[in-house]
Amino acid sequence: MKISIVHSGLFKLDGGAMFGVVPKQLWTRKMEADDENMCTWCMRSLLIETQDRKILVDTGIGDKQDERFRSHFHPHGPQLIDSLADKGLAPSDITDVFLTHFHFDHVGGAVTRTKENQLIPQFPNAQYWTNEAHYEWAFSPNPREAASYLKENFVPLKEHGVLNYISCANGEEWIPNIRIQYCDGHTRSMMLLDMSVNGQRVLYAADLLPSYAHIGLPWVMAYDVEPLKTLKEKERILNEVYEERGLIIFEHDAKNECASLTKDSKGRIVIEDIYSWNDVHP
Repeated sequence: MKISIVHSGLFKLDGGAMFGVVPKQLWTRKMEADDENMCTWCMRSLLIETQDRKILVDTGIGDKQDERFRSHFHPHGPQLIDSLADKGLAPSDITDVFLTHFHFDHVGGAVTRTKENQLIPQFPNAQYWTNEAHYEWAFSPNPREAASYLKENFVPLKEHGVLNYISCANGEEWIPNIRIQYCDGHTRSMMLLDMSVNGQRVLYAADLLPSYAHIGLPWVMAYDVEPLKTLKEKERILNEVYEERGLIIFEHDAKNECASLTKDSKGRIVIEDIYSWNDVHP
């Protein structure tokens, strides 16, 4: 199994929203903000290649949204299809698309708009993967999350018959060497990929740990629907990864791809080292 980073672009979100109750004077030591309090975030997808599958994990914002939408989030930088082309792959080469959850910055690139204004799967030969609880949650969202769940990003997948529900339980294998960790603090039934790569545990942390700055337990996004649940989920998973000397891949950190963990003098889990993915698993 080979895992590569695939860039799906950059965008901006309010720093206060991304760091919740953490005071600005603290989070700005770790994350730079512009004059409007906006920070730049990455959309870091994964490409997992097995003998017979090419699995894309998350798809960024995509390019079908209108200018009004784009003016709120300022998407820029490398595009997903171009990033795949840099690896010698076309959309038709992708066999599977795994979607951690349906917030627009994770699923927007799963669907494209044709010249005839039709919404179709971006990856024509792929099967797409979610879970039933999350689909139902996203299809009928609460008012707090409604702006993040845009039906044009995922309903066309179901209409075209390519959306599949993962049925494995929490911690069970989806495919060999990849287990699913379900989390409910950020949104209902978000899925993390918990992988064994050359014998090392590697967690693709999605929005449980969007950046290296979110390792501290109280550093929880204001976007999370159940922040106290996020605290418990972070504590459990961070301890597991620490105990197994694993790595965490950050989906949204614009500068830091992955990190190892250690404990400080007070017994708190902190970042040990920051790595480029290619440095540790070329």
